[in-house]
Amino acid sequence: MIRTRAQESRAAIEKLYVMMRHLFNRGFYKPFGVSGEALRSALLSLRPEIYGSIADEEKVELNGLAYVIERLPKGIEECRFIKLTSEEGYADSHFETIIPSKRRRRCFRIDKETMYIEVTRGRSEIYDILTHLTFLFIEAEKIRKYALDEKGQVTRQWEKLEEIATGDVTVNAENREKALAYLSGMVGRPFQETQDALGRFEETADDHNGLFRVIYGLGKQAIEEAKGLKLRQVSFTPTLRERIGHHLYGSRWAQHIKYTLQDNNLLDRPIHIISANLHSVMNCLYATPALKGTGDAHKSIQELALMLSKSSSKSKQAKVSDYGLDHGFIPVPDQSGTNIGVQIFDCAQLRWEDMSAEIQQPSLKKSEKAPVLLIMDYAFGEQAFETMDELLKPFKDEGKVVPLDIRSVNIMGKAGILTGGKGDIMIPNAHVFEGTADNYPFENALSKEDFDGEGLDVYAGPMISVLGTSLQNKDVLSYFRHSSWKAIGLEMEGAHYQKAIQAASKIRGTIASDVVLRYAYYASDNPLHTGSTLASGPLGEIGVRPTYLITLKMLNKIFTEV
Repeated sequence: MIRTRAQESRAAIEKLYVMMRHLFNRGFYKPFGVSGEALRSALLSLRPEIYGSIADEEKVELNGLAYVIERLPKGIEECRFIKLTSEEGYADSHFETIIPSKRRRRCFRIDKETMYIEVTRGRSEIYDILTHLTFLFIEAEKIRKYALDEKGQVTRQWEKLEEIATGDVTVNAENREKALAYLSGMVGRPFQETQDALGRFEETADDHNGLFRVIYGLGKQAIEEAKGLKLRQVSFTPTLRERIGHHLYGSRWAQHIKYTLQDNNLLDRPIHIISANLHSVMNCLYATPALKGTGDAHKSIQELALMLSKSSSKSKQAKVSDYGLDHGFIPVPDQSGTNIGVQIFDCAQLRWEDMSAEIQQPSLKKSEKAPVLLIMDYAFGEQAFETMDELLKPFKDEGKVVPLDIRSVNIMGKAGILTGGKGDIMIPNAHVFEGTADNYPFENALSKEDFDGEGLDVYAGPMISVLGTSLQNKDVLSYFRHSSWKAIGLEMEGAHYQKAIQAASKIRGTIASDVVLRYAYYASDNPLHTGSTLASGPLGEIGVRPTYLITLKMLNKIFTEV
């Protein structure tokens, strides 16, 4: 029987998943040993959309490279020893803490050749890191082939690149195009594509080493390994292997939140959990009253949000935050290692009469009945189960057990869409966990009709909770879209959230069985369309409208249904 590409791809995903778990339990692997070769082979067989032309042996994938470098620590391309650790005290050492621009994870450059990456967000983070590293090793081999001639001697263009990357030659206006020509030859890409990629790398130059040094670092490591001089190794500390899966960070995180509720006399109030960013609820509640009397007061919440998102508006951002601190805003900075910030809003302290007309005011404003909003920043993959599972448990302190009065759980997030474009909205009615038999249908208190007349395309249906966005390709996603699953999109946390919520409401009985659920996602990319994946660049201002539209719908339903 001949397998379809979708079946081959699903088998490759399963193979990667199993191998990465095995290597983690084993404790180490060599990227160009037998295990590393198997990982590279499986990823090449899968050909994820986010990695573009990964399977093209003659072209270095520049968009995918930019995407990965933004999510790994600065200097990773220069290190041949990469170790994944738990929270083991390095943050209190004299090692410099390196935080990638697009992933909140602490990393430490131990020496010239060694990088430690702290993992506190569970197995999904490990799979994410290993997949990105495997991609880098594949691209490094392409660079090596351009760097060496048929006799194994370095080429002239590699020598020129080395002069630039090591600082012997400074790239300036006069020699910039010449340097780009050498670089173009090293990556097998047209001059214009290389120039465009260089611009993208320079946008966040403080967070990584720039395209010249990244290409040189990857190629140098590959050349030295090919010559048998220096072998690379990826390893995992024993402490990380012991702690993973035991909710160490999630338990600490949730307990801190509950103590904060207790300290502010909010434990017995109705609580509404919102998983979202840490700016939209703040701006919806406080931007209008905080900027009252200024020239911006008449603007809509969306217009204010756009203005406040700009770096030139720092003084106004501070004004909104300061106003909030006087009217019910309680920041709960992360001290647990989860990298999930939390905000609490005591709605009894809101000045409803000063708020935007876009906010519907509740009929009950008395302090003993006023809702408490608990905003948690986005979780990452399996971490969503750990954090939500711990958060929904009763508060235990000195022998007391106090159940939380959770009235609703509201999940807003970015997701890949399969039947629309960037900025569209998805309303799920089920989460299907990829690679398992776990399916989570639920009653969503948000509907497609809630967004009628808003000028955005809205889709309703099942969504796929995937093992990783970097493990998807068109064949698998087309299957989920066009088969009887009729999936509208993909994300990484929905099934994990729902697993925790159903356990708490249906099995453990720690929250009400009729807790209200609201899920809505806005499209950050369409992986079925070439050039529209996450690797093509950030969502930018396109995401402001759906973000604030979803936030307002959730808030207004919370306020009017209390």
